[in-house]
Amino acid sequence: MNVTEDYTGHVEPGAAARRVLDALTITKMSVGPMDNNAYLLVCRATSEALLIDAANEYERLSDLIGHGPDRPSLRTIVTTHQHADHWQALGALAGAYGTDTVVHPLDADPLPVPPDILVEHGDTLSVGEITLEVIHLRGHTPGSIALLYRDPKGHPHLFTGDSLFPGGVGKTTSPENFASLIDDVEQRIFAQLPDETWFYPGHGDDSTLGAERGKLAEWRERGW
Repeated sequence: MNVTEDYTGHVEPGAAARRVLDALTITKMSVGPMDNNAYLLVCRATSEALLIDAANEYERLSDLIGHGPDRPSLRTIVTTHQHADHWQALGALAGAYGTDTVVHPLDADPLPVPPDILVEHGDTLSVGEITLEVIHLRGHTPGSIALLYRDPKGHPHLFTGDSLFPGGVGKTTSPENFASLIDDVEQRIFAQLPDETWFYPGHGDDSTLGAERGKLAEWRERGW
């Protein structure tokens, strides 16, 4: 598989790009008819790997992980939320690699395989020597989660699923759900993390909190 090392936060459908941090690599690939982003995180010290959203195209995700003896060891697959476009390849990948599957309990039922690990707000997950923090963002779905990596030698990295995009929060189906989501995004993300935090959404391009922070009042006024 062709993986570019020139990471910008944008990938074309079917393409992959890798970002190399001091202790972690992040590879982003767009898969499926809805251009879902899947993220492969690999601990550089141990070669253990975690996949965020096995959204579609099992064969291409498997190719991304690799087939040689030096390929990373996929231990965990995290599903950010219950919508079906985010787990079409989950059953096949979990079965092929024997991974633990992770989701918030409120979003577990629609998934094609029973979860091995249920996570709540404030829990942590490990990928090798890397720790990821779980942030529950209620509103896009009841159990939507984000994952936060606090790079000790750089800025934070936040994987937001469909709860936060450049230009606004994720889609909601009622004013109540919108209020819940915008409140959680403001209180649990923007109030807690610095402007240089880079975030990685479930579709489309990445952004930073600093680029979006000034638009929060506009988003709230715009509503659901």
